[in-house]
Amino acid sequence: MFERARQALGIEKDAKFTARVLILTLPTALVFIVLAAFRLVDPILAVISLGAVTLFNIIILFPLTFEMQQIKKYVTSLSTGGNFDKKMMSLSEDDAKEIVDAINAMHRFWAQKTDFLEAQTISDTAVLDSLPDPIMMIDRSGNILGANLSARHLFGKDVTEQNVENVFKSNNFINAVNRILNKESQSENLIFYIEQPEQQKLYAHIKQLPWLSKGKAVAVISVYDMTKSITIEKMQSDFVANASHELRTPLSVISGFIETLRGPAKDDAQAQENFLKIMADQAEYMSSLIENLLSLSKIEMKQDQKPEDNVDILDLTEDVAQALSLKAQERGMQIKVVTEDDIPNIVADHAQIKQILQNMLDNAIKYGLANTEVVLRLQSCDAIPFSKAFKTASGNAVAISVNNKGPKISSEDLARLTERFYRMQEHKDLNIKGTGLGLAIAKQIIIRHKGNLTVTSNGYNGTTFTIYLPLTQED
Repeated sequence: MFERARQALGIEKDAKFTARVLILTLPTALVFIVLAAFRLVDPILAVISLGAVTLFNIIILFPLTFEMQQIKKYVTSLSTGGNFDKKMMSLSEDDAKEIVDAINAMHRFWAQKTDFLEAQTISDTAVLDSLPDPIMMIDRSGNILGANLSARHLFGKDVTEQNVENVFKSNNFINAVNRILNKESQSENLIFYIEQPEQQKLYAHIKQLPWLSKGKAVAVISVYDMTKSITIEKMQSDFVANASHELRTPLSVISGFIETLRGPAKDDAQAQENFLKIMADQAEYMSSLIENLLSLSKIEMKQDQKPEDNVDILDLTEDVAQALSLKAQERGMQIKVVTEDDIPNIVADHAQIKQILQNMLDNAIKYGLANTEVVLRLQSCDAIPFSKAFKTASGNAVAISVNNKGPKISSEDLARLTERFYRMQEHKDLNIKGTGLGLAIAKQIIIRHKGNLTVTSNGYNGTTFTIYLPLTQED
């Protein structure tokens, strides 16, 4: 009977409605049984009264059970992220309404808290990922719990699934981490080397996190890659040493001749004329060297600035060829300009492109054979050749090639032509003036423009330098 009533009223089976009614009716039933047994109440009246009491209990318990059942469904849907419609609830009891209101207030509070924590987590992750140096958090066992973008890039995407001992093959580093984890030290700073993914010199700062920090993280590791800075320092040191060496030689020559002119050659007019000519040549060389050093410094200062000039490369090429035609005629050489139709303008630094063209054409005249032809060719191309050393732009470009006739350049010399202060021994033997910085300057200009430079040399066609420059500058 109770089961059929439960189903008719739509009460869930696990609501235990029937059991509650029976338990609540049982004391009354026992009283009526005792009264009927002692003939104090008519048995039929006792049964009727018991039925009335049972019906009363059902009427009293049904709203409570039904409303508790609705509250249970509502709370369950909230806990699982469901979409239970609170408007479908029909609550008549004040206590039930207060419970639902309290649940709603608690749900709103934790929803706001969750949204705030999610936003904070996203913000913290974005900030950490924007940092250039690797940062990792570890637990008490040395397992990496989190790593920013730089750390994942340096040590692999699966770094958060590993222990620090498997990532850093350095006993000094592991010992420093253990001192932090064992609370023997608050922070550790050290320099160490790793072999993988490549030979690197790293500086690490390991620090305990405060006890109130979130999660299982107990320490944070920040790593700074010193490899690049050491390389740059060495390049700067070598550059200063080479510049000093290049300036010391002409200064020594000038100082020596000044001393000679003050002494033994004081009254020797012929010696004075010869020495002054040599001193003038050395002073000119030093002036050219200093000018090139300043030019190189200016180019490096602008290295991160995007070129923005609209350059008519055809007009610029013809202007440079015209400017150097007289110098070519002095050696019996002729400059021939070959160009395609409809060469587009390019976005570049006008002054730097002019400088690189002048340098390349001047070299072609200086190092080419006398009474030969220098060919300056300008054409469009679909792409810039790829470079392993620096980034090149994608898309269409222009190619400017300069060809002169001369001895073949060996592969060893070709590989070193753009090194600073490098000059071929053959040119030194022929006493051809130069600072060894022209192609180094050209290389820096090309890198800034995201272009490329190729050099080919053979015995029958001479040497060809080709500059590739993109039509536009990408962000």
